[in-house]
Amino acid sequence: MTDTANLPYRPCVGVVLINAQGEIFAGQRIDSPHPAWQMPQGGIDAGEKPRAAALRELWEETGVTADLVEFVAKTPDWVTYDLPPELLGKVWGGKYRGQRQKWFLFRFTGTDDQVRIDSAHPEFSRWRWIGAEEMVASIVPFKRQVYEEVVAAFREHLAP
Repeated sequence: MTDTANLPYRPCVGVVLINAQGEIFAGQRIDSPHPAWQMPQGGIDAGEKPRAAALRELWEETGVTADLVEFVAKTPDWVTYDLPPELLGKVWGGKYRGQRQKWFLFRFTGTDDQVRIDSAHPEFSRWRWIGAEEMVASIVPFKRQVYEEVVAAFREHLAP
């Protein structure tokens, strides 16, 4: 058995996409047996800068292109989380203990009909705009601490 404490964190980005009212984009994961809602996120490709990765992930998961968002802020530090024991060794080829994430806040300047979750490899079955507290309450428990930190970092821009 691998000593998980010695495994690295997977480099990753997350996107807090807000509308004009400060509500957050929440997508319901397509691969979850229960209603798991989350914000867009994903790995950083080799040689890719975090902000470029955030815009790529946003486009891949929501269809929202860079011309439809305004950069607002990023987390000052990386945020980490560990996978729960039941997922260790089952995701990401067992190479990582969790994720190390840089989060970006973007304001959506488009219209709702420009959000397209029906990509070639969809991650979400449906989406909605929600307040910060509901977003934190809707994430899977092992990511809740991350969402609390991210919401705290961007609090002044978010609807309650």
